[in-house]
Amino acid sequence: MTSLPMINAPIALHAMTAGAGNAAMSDAARAIRDIGYDNLHLDIDTANSTCWCYMDPVDKPSYTHELMHDISRMQAAITQSFSNLASPADAPFSWFVMASAVPGIYNLGGDLGHFAQRIRSRDLDAMRHYGHVAVEAIHRNAVAFDAPVVTMALVQGDALGGGFEHALSFDLIVAERSAKMGLPEILFNMFPGMGAYSFLSRRMSRDKAEALILSGRIHTAEELYEMGVVDVLAEDGQGHAAVLDYIARHNRKHNAHHALYRARRRVNPVTLEELIDVVDIWAEAALNLTEADLRKMDRLCSAQNRRLASLQSDVSVLVAAE
Repeated sequence: MTSLPMINAPIALHAMTAGAGNAAMSDAARAIRDIGYDNLHLDIDTANSTCWCYMDPVDKPSYTHELMHDISRMQAAITQSFSNLASPADAPFSWFVMASAVPGIYNLGGDLGHFAQRIRSRDLDAMRHYGHVAVEAIHRNAVAFDAPVVTMALVQGDALGGGFEHALSFDLIVAERSAKMGLPEILFNMFPGMGAYSFLSRRMSRDKAEALILSGRIHTAEELYEMGVVDVLAEDGQGHAAVLDYIARHNRKHNAHHALYRARRRVNPVTLEELIDVVDIWAEAALNLTEADLRKMDRLCSAQNRRLASLQSDVSVLVAAE
């Protein structure tokens, strides 16, 4: 699958220029942005102290090994660059926003084709490895890369399975009203093992978190806002504007916001050990799936592929028309 053109572009208040901020700030921004990513696009707006990161997958918009590798490299670059700063005033950004470049899709979650292959071959180690890599990246999100930043997921379109888990790992979720999020794993006799239980049970009661996981229902952002899972509800097509508005209103109190989320993590932590233990439970449960369960997984994977093929066709028609 060829990467889709990015239409979810930020409505930036100011474009980043060479003269924005100081030299150390610009150097830090370049150290993060210019590594070279195949599956991510970064726009670091130092004038507004915001890093916009777009998942821009070469392949399907799921959590493939390639996407996770790029995310891990970016996270490490952020941590290293901030640790090298001589002064907090040199920080290239205070807000980090994860979004998607794929129209209508935030992320479709785990690589179901890969899972089905590994389960049929009884490859427990491969399942564990995939899950460990995923939750290590999710945990780095959950601790804001050990940097003095506030993190957000901007959800426009579908965030399913691992895509929803990924969004839950940030300090805040901003979502457009009709965006859809959910955990469909129960449809093929599994549970979401890469953070859903940990993060949902810290945003709502345990019984409600379990009911959401076991229902397999796909919820609108509006429904999840009412449940307390989505933090900021934006009108359709206004997600970027809502993020910019939130940052503009709260930027002067960033210190308080950042400290509050640090306190949240201290009082109710999601540890890497917890996430890895749950992944191991998930991987062991996956090998219990029957062939009938795996055929349901195959059908869901095929439905995703058909949707992506249709999306590619729509983009080709649009490009041809231009």
